[in-house]
Amino acid sequence: MSDKIKVLICGTGFAGQGHADAFRYAGAEIVGIVGRTEAVVHQVAKDMNIPYAGTDWAQALVDCQPDVVSIGTPGGAHVKPIKQAIEFGCHVFCDKPLTQSGETAEELYQLAKMKKVKTAFAASFRYMPEVLHAKRLVEEGVIGEPLEVESNSHFNLERDIPFGWSHRKEDGGGRLNNNFTHVLSIVTSVVGEKILSIMGEVRDDLGKAPIVDGVHNFKTRRDFIPKDLNDPSLEWGESNVEWSYNVLAQLQSPFAKKPVSVMFKHGGLHPRFNEDHIVFYGSKGAIYIKGHYAAGPLYVYGANKEWQEVPLPADIAADVPDVDGDTERNWRYLIRELVKDIKGEEVAPYQTFKEGSQYQKLIDLIRKNDNWVDVSHL
Repeated sequence: MSDKIKVLICGTGFAGQGHADAFRYAGAEIVGIVGRTEAVVHQVAKDMNIPYAGTDWAQALVDCQPDVVSIGTPGGAHVKPIKQAIEFGCHVFCDKPLTQSGETAEELYQLAKMKKVKTAFAASFRYMPEVLHAKRLVEEGVIGEPLEVESNSHFNLERDIPFGWSHRKEDGGGRLNNNFTHVLSIVTSVVGEKILSIMGEVRDDLGKAPIVDGVHNFKTRRDFIPKDLNDPSLEWGESNVEWSYNVLAQLQSPFAKKPVSVMFKHGGLHPRFNEDHIVFYGSKGAIYIKGHYAAGPLYVYGANKEWQEVPLPADIAADVPDVDGDTERNWRYLIRELVKDIKGEEVAPYQTFKEGSQYQKLIDLIRKNDNWVDVSHL
């Protein structure tokens, strides 16, 4: 009998397959995979050498007897399988967003606490190497007291990507669920985890998208954009989520006397002119990281009044999982921590359903768009 941690995967697309690879990297055993479409799940199981494949999640829990389940489906499909897994006594790894609403996310968090199972919430770009580097530099006092942070990104996504879960609030779509969760996690990991206040506004710049059959893997959806968008027989779906957002937040930092101000700016459909970036400003200097998710390189502005590129420390580089793709690398980092924790090994704190439920409640507040003051009469 194997003494490896047994994992059951929910979802057969990019996330489900990526989670399976990441758990194997951490030394776990993938005992089964569940998907909606029988032909697809059996093909994925065959391709990935997974012994069990099925379409009935509840039955798979009984048949596979997993220690951990990994949820790699869109956010709107998370609640039921996670509830069933927790009731079954399983630990849970879940991709972001935790659910489609703050209410259901809080329900899952409380259930996991009551059942005393471990959970991990994969807003996992906080494990980008240069984010870990920035965290160390702030802790060392390189920029003095953190004062404010700026996160700026423009994705220039194709407007005609086929209609799917990313266009629907009820399915866990929207840029807050799928971008803000990561950048908020990045900033809090560097500055401080305590979020004191938040406000924001959202905007749907898209409106509609073409309905196309056959899209299964999120990463290949661009391949299905119709060649003739003026075809009168083409059907269109209506978007009901944000494609741009502006958010202001205040964080409590153990390295600052006053709350740290944070500005998050994201345009999902808009082109960038200069580099996307995240900047941490302090009383003695600043840290600038290129890239919307802080891919690097990293620069420090210090006493010499110049920006200087600072190489990634060797120990941080050596601890980064060796795999292509930032998303895949960060899954492997977090899953490695979760597996160690389940085994009883000492690990650094990681994000759980506590943060997952908090983030979802924050997103609900931001989406209300009720922070405006009417000054038209002035």
